[in-house]
Amino acid sequence: MKLFAAASAALCAIALAAAYPANAQATGGAKLCAAPKQMDGFKTCADVAKAKAEGAFTLYSTDPEQGQVKLLAAFNKLFPEIKTSYVRLQAGALYAKVLSERQAKSYLVDVIQISDMGMILDFQRKGGFRQYISPEMQFFPKEAKSQPEGFWTWGSVIMAGIAYNPNQVPAADAPKKWEDLLDPKWKDSINVKVSNSGLQHGVWYMLMPILGMDYFKKFGEQKPRAFDSYVQQYGRLVDGQDKIIMGAQYSGYIEFKAKGAPLAFVFPETGVPAVPETYGIVDQAPHPNAAELFMDWFLSPVGQKALADALLLHSPRPDVPPPGGADTVPLSKMKLLSPADWNAFEKDRPAFAKEWNRIVGTGR
Repeated sequence: MKLFAAASAALCAIALAAAYPANAQATGGAKLCAAPKQMDGFKTCADVAKAKAEGAFTLYSTDPEQGQVKLLAAFNKLFPEIKTSYVRLQAGALYAKVLSERQAKSYLVDVIQISDMGMILDFQRKGGFRQYISPEMQFFPKEAKSQPEGFWTWGSVIMAGIAYNPNQVPAADAPKKWEDLLDPKWKDSINVKVSNSGLQHGVWYMLMPILGMDYFKKFGEQKPRAFDSYVQQYGRLVDGQDKIIMGAQYSGYIEFKAKGAPLAFVFPETGVPAVPETYGIVDQAPHPNAAELFMDWFLSPVGQKALADALLLHSPRPDVPPPGGADTVPLSKMKLLSPADWNAFEKDRPAFAKEWNRIVGTGR
């Protein structure tokens, strides 16, 4: 495990230092095109005419539906000839879906985003990505790109802390650290994400070496409720059905807070677990030219700002400001906890899923 203290120079070397598997898709002959075409706010190596002729683009992603709609609408505004669509599922379910489709030789997706690096590396080993070198990749830190480049790139970084409703929980009584969540007064009032969540796995994986298994056993005695989306989690805080979110997604807090919701967010001094949302073009994508065009746009400051506006996520690009208003904490000011070995993270998932399902009641 690595503990990443805030450092402005690091911004996106963010610290999520990836350990790439030796047998991953380690070869690829793709190179950056000789003369990238300047578009409105970004450069592309895609054949724009062919992309428009394909007329469609499909994204598989773990992000909430309303954010997907906004993001794709921003792309569609520039390229109205390309009809966009998406599929949204939690990481585990989404990965199972794409593997099942590929086994059936049914190729329906152009670009996939998964919030679990273990699944990304597994998909890379299986030859699931098509290599494409975007002109915009040069602006991302090495840690945020596959080696060799072009198979996948981090599109954003998501982090998890503690959230509560100050109308129900006075600030003086609110949890300040992860250990405070074991207080009996929070029993039956905490919610978390389901085991399919890449971020929830990150919370487990990064806090386990610090807090130990005994912590999570005691946490299970608090009877936490598990949900698929942060929208459900924060909705329950606002409605008063729950009082605390353990592993609260910071972007969700920014989103609901901007709408005037009574919420507070805690960055425990131990640190906040963080994982990337990773994007790549799928091998045998039905609309390969549109996929290349989308990736070039998405990885540019224009696309990264569109992502920040739509989903309030932090960009790995140093030249893209954090989402939300002036009160948003930038990556450089956070104490991020992230796996130093993504292979170990991947191998840990089955054990995590089994234990987490037991903790939240689905494995009993």
